[in-house]
Amino acid sequence: MHVESLIRMANQIGAFFEAMPDHAEAVDGVANHLKKFWEPRMRRELLAEIDGGDAGPQLKGIVMEAINLHRASLTPH
Repeated sequence: MHVESLIRMANQIGAFFEAMPDHAEAVDGVANHLKKFWEPRMRRELLAEIDGGDAGPQLKGIVMEAINLHRASLTPH
């Protein structure tokens, strides 16, 4: 899958959860969604792009926060 598509989809997820009044719950919601509904290869590609320094600036703050807080559970084994 193209990284641009992954970034766009992650930002859409972030936009949905951003509307929640409880910020901590929203961050957890983003992470849970990525873990439940994204295939491991999708998460692997997005994390690799973040590690390469290219995706971070393109991602919504809530998405980056969710990934940083829940990195261990989002990283495929």
